[in-house]
Amino acid sequence: MSYDRSDLASLAAFLVVAEERSFTRAAARLGTSQSALSHAMRRLESKVGVRLLTRTTRAVSPTDAGDRMVEVIGPALDQIATGISEITSLRDKPAGNIRLTVTDNVARTVLWPVLRTLLPEYPDIHVEVNVNNGFVDIVEERFDAGIRLGEAIDRDMIAVRVGPQLRMACVGAPSYFERNPIPLTPHDLSAHSCINWRMPTAGGLYAWEFEKDGRVMNVRVDGQLTFAGTELAIDAAEAGLGLAVTIEDQVSEAIEEGRLIRVLEDWCPPFPGYHLYYPSRRQASPAFSLLIEALRWRGD
Repeated sequence: MSYDRSDLASLAAFLVVAEERSFTRAAARLGTSQSALSHAMRRLESKVGVRLLTRTTRAVSPTDAGDRMVEVIGPALDQIATGISEITSLRDKPAGNIRLTVTDNVARTVLWPVLRTLLPEYPDIHVEVNVNNGFVDIVEERFDAGIRLGEAIDRDMIAVRVGPQLRMACVGAPSYFERNPIPLTPHDLSAHSCINWRMPTAGGLYAWEFEKDGRVMNVRVDGQLTFAGTELAIDAAEAGLGLAVTIEDQVSEAIEEGRLIRVLEDWCPPFPGYHLYYPSRRQASPAFSLLIEALRWRGD
């Protein structure tokens, strides 16, 4: 069976379907219809002579042959994309597509301020932002890069600091402290109503982390409320329903305005902030290099 260059589009589309595991999401990403994409995948399977995708009413997943196809054509298409990026470097201004995965807080506080300034100056750079608070395998999901806390990044990744050091903040509303004493040590939290946060990846409850004079203390807290993110936890804390813990920049304004009171501050030392990370083997395109430099932290 022979193949020609027209098959490249079908192979690239197959990779997107395999990544998204959904014709609906893949079609939206490719800018085509779900039916046209489904027909294209059936034509590809017919030409290859083996089923590449398992289809159910709820999801699509690669077969063993499909997984093998991903392993074979993924690096090849990456090499083609790199070659195209090298050609676009001959343009007057960088151009190309960049796919990023970031947390919601990073999207607002780190990434968006840079994109808002950068993109109008470089109209041929297109950025796709996936907001996900859980861990994302950027290689498997075919993202160009991710932004996460520095301590959470694998050592085989290149990491570029894109923000200042951070601290956690334990907070409660004035109305809460009218009814409850201020905790002086993490041990005191056992007598308080605390707002839990369920970890997006592992699914377990986050153990509140404290440290003072080299003494590390992780505390399992209890209370009426548990959320999958921090925004509602902060709202609940402002409503006087308990204590919450989060990154301090998310509550700094509320603390300054007196809506929240910070406690156990001496138990919250600074830790490495946000870093952009990407595979060490990835060859940076001019557009990607430009974004890295725009995001690079140049403060303390």
